[in-house]
Amino acid sequence: MASADNRPTGGQLDAGDLVIGVISTRWNTEIVERLTLGAWRAIEQAGATRRDITVPGAFELPFAARAVIESGTVDAVVVIGAVIRGETTHYELVADGCARGIMDVQLTSGVPIGMGVLTVEDRAQALARSQPADGHNVGEDATHAAIEMAILTRQEASSPQGER
Repeated sequence: MASADNRPTGGQLDAGDLVIGVISTRWNTEIVERLTLGAWRAIEQAGATRRDITVPGAFELPFAARAVIESGTVDAVVVIGAVIRGETTHYELVADGCARGIMDVQLTSGVPIGMGVLTVEDRAQALARSQPADGHNVGEDATHAAIEMAILTRQEASSPQGER
């Protein structure tokens, strides 16, 4: 059961034994830094360990996620980026490719990936979705989701077949 903010009831996630990879882009730096701080906050609050990686842009996130997952050093990954619509179709190509790639990596690897990539119309929307502490921050939300799914994955892996 979940609370109104979609976190599991009973409060905080306990992820003291998890390592979360945070893969951030270098594009749209101001927004990405705010989202990354949100991810770091969530990891710290859950007691997890983080591993930070930086890539050029959102299109590179799926490849980086796959590489980090294949290294065997993380229990979950959070991808952080911001794709802001411009005057060309580049926005659609990058946003669609990133989302599709992340989903493919997540499903083929069996390792959860929190989607902290904003796809917005303008800078104002990006700022609204990357608020500091106590505000709406998609990086923080994506990290909570990744941690929750990593916990679920571990529980299911250790659950006897008859209890499912």
